[in-house]
Amino acid sequence: MRSAVRRLKRWLYLGHRWLGIATCVLFGIWFVSGVVMMYVAFPNFTISERRAALPDLAWSRVALSPDQAMAAAGLSRYPRELRLTMLDGEPVYRILDWKGPRQTISAVTGHAITGITTGQALAVARHHPAAVAPRLLGTVDRDQWSVTARYDPDRPLVLVDVGDAAGTELYVSSRSGEIVLDTTQHERVWNWLGAIPHWIYLTVLRRDAPLWRQVVIWISGICMVTAVSGLWIGLLRSGLRRRYAGERVTPYRGWMAWHHIVGLVAGVVVLTWMFSGWLSMNPFGWFAGRGDRSEALQRYAGHDAPTFTVALPARERPGVVEARFVWVDGAPLLVLAHRDGSQSVVDPVSGAAVALPEDRLFAAAVRLLPGAVLTLQQRLDQPDLYWYTHHQQRLLPVLRVGFDDPAQSWVYVDPATGEIIGWSDRSARVRRWLFNALHSFDLPPLIAYRPAWDIVVIVLSLAGLLISASGIVIGWRRLTR
Repeated sequence: MRSAVRRLKRWLYLGHRWLGIATCVLFGIWFVSGVVMMYVAFPNFTISERRAALPDLAWSRVALSPDQAMAAAGLSRYPRELRLTMLDGEPVYRILDWKGPRQTISAVTGHAITGITTGQALAVARHHPAAVAPRLLGTVDRDQWSVTARYDPDRPLVLVDVGDAAGTELYVSSRSGEIVLDTTQHERVWNWLGAIPHWIYLTVLRRDAPLWRQVVIWISGICMVTAVSGLWIGLLRSGLRRRYAGERVTPYRGWMAWHHIVGLVAGVVVLTWMFSGWLSMNPFGWFAGRGDRSEALQRYAGHDAPTFTVALPARERPGVVEARFVWVDGAPLLVLAHRDGSQSVVDPVSGAAVALPEDRLFAAAVRLLPGAVLTLQQRLDQPDLYWYTHHQQRLLPVLRVGFDDPAQSWVYVDPATGEIIGWSDRSARVRRWLFNALHSFDLPPLIAYRPAWDIVVIVLSLAGLLISASGIVIGWRRLTR
């Protein structure tokens, strides 16, 4: 037995030594890039940014009703999304069906718009708030910033430099004419030190999503084994109960001592970061997928036929850049989005402002899951542990509805517009604690006090970097002998 234990210990030490040599550089990159990501996110184009880049709706030019636009799109049922917006100087309907592709229908002629010219892309870019002297940079099919599959329906993309001091570049869909992404020089530079190395987000790899996922799972899994073995060895070699000479807790000197002591102190955090990062890729399908919720959303809308009776405004409304035609509890609503980010809800026939009673929205939400019992209905005026604004934009106030279905679903409703803006289940809430809490440190005492969160995460990252740096020095000395 003693011989077997000695043999296992030897393999433990050898395994950690060579795995550490192979992975310590990756550990160091992850700790540095993680701090960068605290302040510079990967480029994204939010809804508020999209609306800020739109011209005012030209109501006087709208010749087609929503019904006619849906007929031109060949729809047999009400779509998932129907909105009226501008394509430069032309009003258009943007339609997203439940299963089909997005369609753009001219609100002037009724013709389907399936492509735009580079000149039209430049005209669209001129409405961006940062536009100074837009110039065409070319057409790209896929690059570092537009590599993910979400942009596939919009490819190829027209790349436009708006000519501002920030070096803002816009990606305009050559199919729909919408701006789908913007980046700045600041984002492009810092992401090479942040998200790209942290997520192993190289274009050549990320363009193949299944391969990229497997690479990240295996690399993070190997690094997790390295962290486990290092923590185990650190405890075996520690002098916490029986001190070494000079009352030392480590038998090592120099870089080895730093590696040992800091590893003992911060090793658990390093391990949880590796474990939660590995879990973020959903290995073995442990976390449930989103699933198809189209039927539930249609039941909530209370309407299925491709009709929407509306009296479009006869005069212009300054600041209104988008109109959404929605159904809630069997009633049609016209949601007007303003450039400043605000929204107003009006009756589509009378044009009068509409206030939605919360009890009506709760009653309509029951139809989302007709086979389940309503177990929760509450209004959130402040963030809580599951609906919070740290790292992300969250609308408040919001209504939350819970069900006793097998997934223990929670649904979030915008009380102003009645629209479903979030959907959570037990799997997502478990992931919140296993990933957001362990990896992003979204912990209750910290998410409410941003400076405290910054200090804690940076200090722990520096400790992890010291473990990595000492491992790099030790590994280099080992290899050069």
